[in-house]
Formats: sequence, C-alpha cells, structure tokens
Amino acid sequence: MEKNPEIQFRSPEDIKSYQEEQLAKALAYLQAHSKFYQQMFAEHHIDINQIKTIEDLQQIPITTKTDLQLHNDDFICVDKEEIIDYVTTSGTLGDPVTFVLTSEDLDRLSYNEYLSFTTTGCTKQDILQLMTTIDRRFMAGLAYYMGARELGMGVIRVGNGIPELQWDTIRRIHPTCGMVVPSFLIKLIEFAEKNHIDHNTCSMQKCICIGEALRNQEFQLNTLGQKIHDKWPALQLYSTYASTEMQSSFTECNEFHGGHLQPELIIVEFLDDNNRPVEEGEAGEVTITTLGVKGMPLLRFKTGDICYHHTEPCGCGRNTIRLSSILGRKGQMIKYKGTTLYPPALFDILDNIPSVKNYIIEVYTNELGTDEILIRIGSENRSEAFAKEIKDLFRSKVRVAPSINFESAEYIAKIQMPPMSRKTIKFIDLR
Repeated sequence: MEKNPEIQFRSPEDIKSYQEEQLAKALAYLQAHSKFYQQMFAEHHIDINQIKTIEDLQQIPITTKTDLQLHNDDFICVDKEEIIDYVTTSGTLGDPVTFVLTSEDLDRLSYNEYLSFTTTGCTKQDILQLMTTIDRRFMAGLAYYMGARELGMGVIRVGNGIPELQWDTIRRIHPTCGMVVPSFLIKLIEFAEKNHIDHNTCSMQKCICIGEALRNQEFQLNTLGQKIHDKWPALQLYSTYASTEMQSSFTECNEFHGGHLQPELIIVEFLDDNNRPVEEGEAGEVTITTLGVKGMPLLRFKTGDICYHHTEPCGCGRNTIRLSSILGRKGQMIKYKGTTLYPPALFDILDNIPSVKNYIIEVYTNELGTDEILIRIGSENRSEAFAKEIKDLFRSKVRVAPSINFESAEYIAKIQMPPMSRKTIKFIDLR
C-alpha cells in the first residue's frame, strides 16, 4: 500500500476525494477476489463502476457479524500460501471469527499503529512498555509491537497482568509510554501505594489505552478515567478505538477531542437502524469499509458499536472525522422499564462506588418477556442499606434501579476472567 501520512492534514474535500480514489480500487479488488462480495454484487445487480462517491455506498447492502460467522471462508481473498498470520475476533457478541492476514496486511497493520503512535505524540525517543498480550490469537498486541518498531521506539514486551513485574520493568528500563487496558492502571496504582513506590515520579509519562472508555460524550474523563487521573495526575491518558474487523484504529491526539480516522486505511459511515446515515450530533452505528486490505477486506461492515462523530477541524491540525467514546454495542442495548441503556453507562456508575471491588452485570428475559437486570457485586459491605444506596444512585443517574446480589470478590473475579477469554468480562447477556 502507498503511505500518505500527510493526507490527514489536508482539507476535508481533499481527504474525501482521496478516499473515493481508494474506494474504487477496493471495490475492484473485491469484485475480482471475494466470493462473498461477488455473490452480493450479482444478487443485487450492483455495478461497481457506478459507485464513485462515499454517498454512493448507500446503494450497497451492509455486511454484518452474522455474515462473517456464517460465511467466514467466503471473505478470504487470497490463496492459503499467501496467508502469514491467523487471528480471531474476541467474540463479544457470539462465536469468534477467524481473520487471515497476508504479508502486505501485516505491513498495513504496522503502519496503522505507527500513525496511531504519532497521533499521540510518540517519537523514536520513547520506550514503550507493552502491557497487553502478543499471543492468544490477538491481532492488536502484534500490531502494537510492529508499529512501535516502525516508528523506531524501544519496546518491552511485558504482557498483561503481574503488577510486580510491570513495576520492576519501569524501575529497570525507564519506559516513557505504556500500552494498557485502563482498569489495569488502577491495579498498578494500588500495588505502588502498598509497596511505597512513588508512581508520580516514575519514567512513565503517557499511556495509550485500549478496550475501555476513558471519556464521556463531552470528552470529559469518565469515572474510570478520573479515578486514574486523581491518583496519577502526571500520567497522560489517550483513548483508542479499534477492532479486528477494521484492522485499523481511531486514536486521540493531544486535544483529547475524539479518536481520529486514518483516511488511507478505512472509510467510516454512521448508520441508523434502517442503514441510513445519521446527522452529526446523532448516535449512529460505526460502519466501516477497509482500504488496502488483501486477506479479508470488508465493505460496509456494521461493527455493532454506537457512537457520535465530529467533523469540525481539530486543534491538532488534522481534518479527519473523529469518533466519540463508544456508547455501547447495538446487540447489548437494554430496554429496562421504558429506559434504553447500554452497559458502559452502568459500568460508569459502579466504577464510582468505592466499596464495590468488582461486578458482573447480567441481563435476562423475565416471565413477561421484557429485559431484567441483575448486578452481582463483590464487596465486603453486603448490608441492605448499601444495596439501597446503590439503587438510589442508579435512579439518580439513569432513572431505573436494577436488582442487586452481593457475592465474594473472588467469585466475581473467576466469572470475569474465564480460561478462554482475552478480555475481562463485566457484562453477560442471557436473553
């Protein structure tokens, strides 16, 4: 793929024109190599030569996670001998899907993370402490390593967990930047406080955070982000949003006003339930078309993630679309007593209650056929008064109060991290 890092600083019109040139190449590639999209184009009588603008994409049906699960192999566009790397999605909303990458795809992945790191202000003078796994069929861990290498940063592959090893690494090698799931930073802070480590004077200056939101829709720190900032104010926190399917990421700059699109790598639309584009200021489902992918490119793939988008120029000089934090997953939307909720709103409330050590939110269908919410809470305080306090907090924040069950924190921890999972599970959908 051709690299054009300056395109993100060009005018919105130039960016759109550039993306439409790349779209034509992507459509031609799918027509020639993708069994799934060949069938789609034939079935819906789509002439790809008539798709000239991003708006013209609305003539093409969307692709769903179900399509990927039912026709996984039909999305593969290359012979087996061209496949270098196999990964799987995390399977948040169902069975994981296998993705394959060619050597060119790995180069593209590396370049994406190079762009991501430079968006946060990283340079080759930085040393990156990688606090995520690089194995377990996880695309992102390898991407972070390769992107840091492309930028010229030193990398320490510590992996996830083990606060003692993380702090030993910081003491020995003096990394300046971390790649981490933000809730793990709370564990690092707790370990530092117990072991008399002054984390505010250590070498770590910034962390690029994955998997969990740090900010709300107004770009203010949410409960988790504020908790980290209050305890470690010297640490700068950057949010990212990515998925295996898009093979690219949206990353915050120093303005902290949303994650920037990388226009060389992906086209993004924001669609309603009828697959029509939403206006800026309306929540829409992130829908992506990959550019430059060889192994398993996707066209108008609805990710299931709901967010807001922003198009005004950013103070950093980039003119790319920016995404808010994810409101939630479409498949995880809860209709509870007339109120529409997404799990992140519930997480934010629970993360703000000091006596709550950990929790699991369960949603199931009751005998009336409507959604019911049960929150299992790990806490030493199991009094009725505490349960009432929690319910009152929910009523004040989201107008409804779920059922509360108290359990041991150890029991909750086991449910949160089953043996096959790469992510901490805080939401279980039993509907």
